[in-house]
Amino acid sequence: MSYIHITEENIDKEHICCAMSGKQSLAKKEWLKQRFNEGLVFYRSEERGKCFIEYIPAENAWVPIDADGWIYINCLWVAGSLKGHGHSGNLLSECIRDAKEQGRKGICILSAEGRKREFLADPKFLSYKGFEVTDISDCGINLMALPFEENAELPKFKECAKHPAVDEDGFVLYYTDQCPFTCYWVPRVRQTAEEHNIPFKTIHITDKETAQRTPAPVTTYALFRDGKFLTQGIQSDKKFLALAGL
Repeated sequence: MSYIHITEENIDKEHICCAMSGKQSLAKKEWLKQRFNEGLVFYRSEERGKCFIEYIPAENAWVPIDADGWIYINCLWVAGSLKGHGHSGNLLSECIRDAKEQGRKGICILSAEGRKREFLADPKFLSYKGFEVTDISDCGINLMALPFEENAELPKFKECAKHPAVDEDGFVLYYTDQCPFTCYWVPRVRQTAEEHNIPFKTIHITDKETAQRTPAPVTTYALFRDGKFLTQGIQSDKKFLALAGL
């Protein structure tokens, strides 16, 4: 399978992801458009976006990490029907080639501690490809890196990401438009919370500077309850009610 390089010039004509509705796709495309001049790169499969990779210079990544000189992978995703055919390895290889051509120190990405977790990279796959854990957040999310230089300074979480917490009661949600599914589910969960009188505050992150000081290692979706980090997994209205004990 060949892959399509999505750029500012062709993004309006391209299908980004097979799972997106029109509104979700527009939100995601707008977010991408604003990142291309910051060095963002996006490749997708020809089969209607069933697998893709999205990466950016770590200085411009919407995550609270210290990783100047590195490339940060926002997302490496392969749909279930295409798993096991080498697509993750192919896309990662393209990212490695590009990062080396740019003279970068290496590549970094977020994963779960010890196992695959929703919306995070598979740590077993990353370890197989030579990545190592360079920092660990209290909430069990790891920063993993593939260094190109033997003595390169390794990426680390900022303190706000290493020890995620907020000083508010009830549910507090930080989110961005980087993941198209937030466009669909956040308003529905917000409405569900209102209907059930559940304290629920949303904080929509709309710029890199705010994202880089968010009190969680993941900024696409970070849900807290009574100050404690709960999950980076995007919640449906039913899943949210279950978290709330209803």
